[in-house]
Amino acid sequence: MGRSTASAGGAGMCGRLPLGVVIADRDGLVAHWSSGAGRLLGVERQEAIGSPLLRRVPVFGHEAGGNGTAPVLGRLTTAASEPDSWLTVNDVTYPRSGRARLPRPGPAPADLLWWAYPLAGPGTDRLLLLLAEASAAATARPGDRIACGFARHATLPEADVLARRLPDILPRMGPARSARIVAQVLEWGYPVLEVSHHDRVPITADWGVPKHVRRRARRTRPGGAASAAADGPGSGPDLEHAAVRERLEFLDEVSGRIGSSLDLEVTIREVTSAAVPRFADFAGTHLRAQVLAGDTFPDGPPDVTTVWHRVWVEHDDEPGRWDDTVPVGEALAFPEHTPFFQCMVTGEPVLIPHISDELGDRISAQFEKRDLRPLINGRSILIVPLKARRVVLGFMVLLRRPGRPRFTDMDRAAGAELAARAGLVLDNARMYTYQENIAETLQDRMLPRVDPHPPGCDIATRYLSGTRLGRVGGDWFDTVELPGSRLALVVGDVMGHGLQSAVTMGQLRTAVQTLAALDLPPAQLLRHLDDLARRLGEQYLATCLYAVYDPYASRLHLANAGHLPPVLVRAADGGSELFDLPTGVPIGVGGIPFETVVREVAPGDRLVMCTDGLVEVRGQDIGDGLAALCESAAHPAASMDDACDTIIRTLASAGGRKDDVALLMARLNGIGPAAAGD
Repeated sequence: MGRSTASAGGAGMCGRLPLGVVIADRDGLVAHWSSGAGRLLGVERQEAIGSPLLRRVPVFGHEAGGNGTAPVLGRLTTAASEPDSWLTVNDVTYPRSGRARLPRPGPAPADLLWWAYPLAGPGTDRLLLLLAEASAAATARPGDRIACGFARHATLPEADVLARRLPDILPRMGPARSARIVAQVLEWGYPVLEVSHHDRVPITADWGVPKHVRRRARRTRPGGAASAAADGPGSGPDLEHAAVRERLEFLDEVSGRIGSSLDLEVTIREVTSAAVPRFADFAGTHLRAQVLAGDTFPDGPPDVTTVWHRVWVEHDDEPGRWDDTVPVGEALAFPEHTPFFQCMVTGEPVLIPHISDELGDRISAQFEKRDLRPLINGRSILIVPLKARRVVLGFMVLLRRPGRPRFTDMDRAAGAELAARAGLVLDNARMYTYQENIAETLQDRMLPRVDPHPPGCDIATRYLSGTRLGRVGGDWFDTVELPGSRLALVVGDVMGHGLQSAVTMGQLRTAVQTLAALDLPPAQLLRHLDDLARRLGEQYLATCLYAVYDPYASRLHLANAGHLPPVLVRAADGGSELFDLPTGVPIGVGGIPFETVVREVAPGDRLVMCTDGLVEVRGQDIGDGLAALCESAAHPAASMDDACDTIIRTLASAGGRKDDVALLMARLNGIGPAAAGD
C-alpha cells in the first residue's frame, strides 16, 4: 500500500505496493516471514523463522555483531519527544520508517522501503515490519525523492476499504491475532509514500468547445409565417419535453445525493450543495433555531420574532462575493415586507423571475447595515420552504445570475419538490440529533462526578458509550468515601442495552451509594443489593464488583457478584495479575451468598476495574482480552490519565466493539504514620 503526493501540494493518490510482512517476538527472533519478504530479501521462510531479526533485516542501520547475532529486542515504547516518527528498542531510539539498501543474492542489492510498528497485547509478537521494493512505486522516476511516512486512518482516502483488506496481507494468522495487529496498525497510521518531482508543462491555448448545439432556424412560408410542420427536433413540444425530463433527472439525482447521513450538519450541506450549479448559481439554507439545536419540534408558524440561522451557502460566483454580506452562521429575524418572510409565513414557494433595480432597492432597504443590491439586482430568485409535518423548519434561497434562463413556473414546481424531499431528510436528522442529545444528557447525568484525589488514592476513570440503541447503556462506576479515610470502589454492568438498562443502572447505583453509607461489609452490601433487585422485578439483573480500600492498613476488602475480576499492577516490579476472587452470581438471581476476600497491597499499587465491554469481542476467547488488559495495564505511563488512555487505545479500538465500557483505575498510595498524625 502507498500514497504519492506531488511536491506542489496536490491531492494524494492511493495505490498498492507488493509488501513483505515480517513479525519479531519479544526476544527479537523472526516469528512470521511472508512469501513477499522472501522474494524481496532472497531468504526462504524456513531459514528465516527463529533467526534474529536484525541479522535478516538490519533496517535500523545496525548490522549484526561480531559473533553473528543481532541485538535482542526488548520492551517497545514510543519516544516521548516525537511519538509519530520514532520507536524505542532496548532504550535506543530508532526511526519508524525509512529506506535502506540491503545485500541479497543476485547482482544488485535490495532497495527497500520499510515501516515498523510496535505491537502490544497477548502473545509474543512485539514488532511488525512492512517492506516494499522502492522501484515498485509506480509514480517514481529517476531523480524523484521518495519519503516514507504514515497517514492516519481518518485522513486517508478509502480508509475503510483498506482497513477491511489489511488482514489479507497478514497470511497464516488466526482472526484474533490478525485483528489485534490490524487495530494497532490503524492506530499508528497507514504506510504511505511521498514522491516529489518537478515537471515543465507546455502551455497551449484552449478556446473551449460548444456547450450546446444551436437549434435549427425555422423555415418560413412565403409571407413570413412560421411553418410548424417544417419544425425540426428543436420545436416547442420537443423543448418542453426535454425540460421536463431534465428536471426529473435533476430530482432523481438529488434524491440519491441527500440523506446519506443522519448527521444534521452533513445533511444541511448535502441539501444545499445539491442545487448548485445544475439548478441555481446560489443556494442558501436557513433553519429555525430549534431545528439547528436538535431541540423540540418548532411550535406554531414563524413570525417577525422568529430567529433563523443561515447554516450553509453554496455558489459558483467568484470567491468572497457573498461572504461578508450573507455570512454562514449568522442569526437574524427577517423583516415583514420581504419575499423571505412571505415564504416562511405562507409555507409556499415565492418566485420572482427578474429582480428589477427598483424591487432590489426596496428589498435591500428592509435590512439594516447590509446592501443586498449588488447580489440580487438583475437576478432571478426562487424561495422554497423546508417543511415537515406541515410546519416550516426553514427555507432555501435560490438565485440565477443574468444571462442564465430565469426561473419559471416549471422551476417553481421542481424547487418545491426538492424542498419537500429535503424537508423530510432534515426532519429525520433533527429527530436523530434530538434523541442523541437526550441519550447523552441522560448518560452524563447518571455518571458520577468522581474526586480524582481522595485520601490515600488517585482515581482516573473512562466511560465509552456503545453503538447500540442510542448509545445509552447500563455500565457504571462510582466511588464512595467512608469513615476512617476509607474509600469504596464500585464497577457494575446491568444486563441488556438501551433506556431500560440505563434507568435500572441509575436505581442500582443510588442503592449502592445508600448501602455504602451504612458502612456494610462488601458481601453484606451485595446481599442487600440483590434483595432490592429481586423486589423491583425480574428484569433487574446486573453484575457488580465492590471493593473497600483502607489506606492506613494498605488492605482491600472485595466481593464479587458475577463481574470480571480486577487487575492489580504492582509498584515494586511493574508486573500485573488478575485477582483470584469467587465469581459469585449476578445481582437479582438470589439464593447464593456472597463472600468477602481480603488482600494486602503496597503503596503505589494500581487497581484496575472495568466492565466486559472492554475485553469481550465477538468470536474471541475472553481470556485473550483479560490477558491483553493485564499487559496494557502494566505498560509504563506518565500519569493515571495516560495509563487509562493506553488501555482504551489498546483494547477498546479492536474488534468492532459495540458494548459500553466503564473503566476505573485507582492508585493505592496509602497513608503513612506522618499523614495519620496530621
